[in-house]
Amino acid sequence: MTTENGGSAHRSRLVWLVVAQTTSMVLLGLWVTHVAAGRGPLALEGRVSQAFAEHRSPVGNGLTSGLTLLAGTEGIVGVTLLCVAALLVLPSAPRWREAAFLGGSVAVQSAVFLVVTFFVERPRPDVPQLDGAPPTSSFPSGHVGASVALYGGLAALVLSRTRGPWRYLTTGVLLLVPPAVGLSRVYRGMHHPSDVLGGLLNGAATLLVLGCVFLSGRGAADGRTPQGTGTRTPKGTARGGPAGPARPAPLPLPDGRRRGGRVVVVRHPRGCPDRLADEVRDRLRRHGFTAQRWTSTTVDRPCGSLAEECAAGGVGLVVVCGGDGTVRGCADVVAGTGIPLALVPCGTGNLLARNLGLPSDPATALDEALAGGDFSIDVGRVQGDGLPPTRFTVMAGAGFDAAMVRDASEVLKAHLGWAAYALSALRHLRDPRMRLSVRLDGGRRIRRRARMVVVGNVGALQAGLELLPRARPDSGRLEVVLFDPRGAVGWLAAAAHLASRVARRPGAAPAAGGPGGAVSVAAGSLEYFGATRIEVRFARAQDREVDGDTVGRGARLTVETEPGALRIRLPHAPGAVPAPSGAPGGTSHTAPTAHI
Repeated sequence: MTTENGGSAHRSRLVWLVVAQTTSMVLLGLWVTHVAAGRGPLALEGRVSQAFAEHRSPVGNGLTSGLTLLAGTEGIVGVTLLCVAALLVLPSAPRWREAAFLGGSVAVQSAVFLVVTFFVERPRPDVPQLDGAPPTSSFPSGHVGASVALYGGLAALVLSRTRGPWRYLTTGVLLLVPPAVGLSRVYRGMHHPSDVLGGLLNGAATLLVLGCVFLSGRGAADGRTPQGTGTRTPKGTARGGPAGPARPAPLPLPDGRRRGGRVVVVRHPRGCPDRLADEVRDRLRRHGFTAQRWTSTTVDRPCGSLAEECAAGGVGLVVVCGGDGTVRGCADVVAGTGIPLALVPCGTGNLLARNLGLPSDPATALDEALAGGDFSIDVGRVQGDGLPPTRFTVMAGAGFDAAMVRDASEVLKAHLGWAAYALSALRHLRDPRMRLSVRLDGGRRIRRRARMVVVGNVGALQAGLELLPRARPDSGRLEVVLFDPRGAVGWLAAAAHLASRVARRPGAAPAAGGPGGAVSVAAGSLEYFGATRIEVRFARAQDREVDGDTVGRGARLTVETEPGALRIRLPHAPGAVPAPSGAPGGTSHTAPTAHI
């Protein structure tokens, strides 16, 4: 079986298993409410709930309140996001399949729960209730199902993916959480015992389904072909499809620019410590760059004295030692001049370097780039009310992502890297949606509500998550996504959808189907567009960011592309070798390309 057919078979199996699980849970709920109600053991459920209500105590109330918070919407979403982020930043190797298994389990369980409560109507126990009752059926228990999916999923990962005697104790503790949550829900008068059993079954079935797809075998989640079988794909070609546009050949290097010549090194003092700076000097000398001029960035001068150095003439190469913000400042100076940039990725995100397929080690990335050639990539130019025209190389946006960037702790960024953004994101999950309009290439205005809008020159975020799967830095276009998850289920569904792309073959574009090419996945919402000029207006001023730097609040963003404006030194053409995320392939399409 080829890689494409294998991945398709696994996705098809997932869909059918989830449909079977949902159908079984609906039938079980109808049996509980219409056939077995008031008979056999179910006839005693009222007495059980009454007994718990009569023996409540301050200690019991406090303990069960803590368990309710642990298994509540905010608790489940927060712990899930943290665990998924941790799996994707493991120092040994990112655990894509494990992250997709865990996030997908929580999302699928929530989706099945909502469908079941739509068909099954069961009132809650007729006793004083200690929590506010949501407008959903008492069957099955959503708290219990979510705790099984999350903490049971963690237990499965600990038991199957770790070694040492401590794993058995950890697994046991994790497996005790769901029954404890179930007991607390009965104690607090929120569910009948059979509702708890229904939640346990729903969560367990979800783990079984997702485990079969993501954890049963080496290639189950990502559609990899087992060694020695299937078809091999030529290097740089997207699997399962045509090779796409021909990759550009490197631009010729003028005499003296590869060997010798003057190089300006722009250094971010915090991102590039002295030890790395010494190594950069040494690597440059090895490649013949003996005439080096170094300049450090400051808050007021994000690219140091680069503008003055370029104005003086004779600059053959600019080496940027920093993150995406430093790269943006330098690109704003050299775009259109023909002076190439070489990247030393030592910032928090390093998204441009990741999308260009450079190694994560800063010195190695420089070494490989200096041995390569010069290629042209696009840059974006953004402006708005209170925002003068400025270039960017990665993404610009407003709303949720800008608020997340604004509130990320500098201390946590220094110690945790980009994971500090995930912690900041938890504070903004309940931020209100924005009312906005989008105009593409001068066309009619498209009015929407969304939590964030992002315009990208490249598509992959940290950990390989493809926010804009069609974006390419040399396409001559910009890609847009409107992100609008609604409620906890929407956030989980959208997160699971983004995580699942990691397991898909490189170059997979958003699926299209239904009226106008729209596809709905649970309650998550992502809508894609593509254009060379994008105008966004907001009903109210919103937080805005450009390449990971906040640029103040405003009600407008106008973004245009400058095709091929930036020369950059790389070991290979952009996208010729898959980046850590899997290089996005294919060409852009007119808006909207997908609504998920």
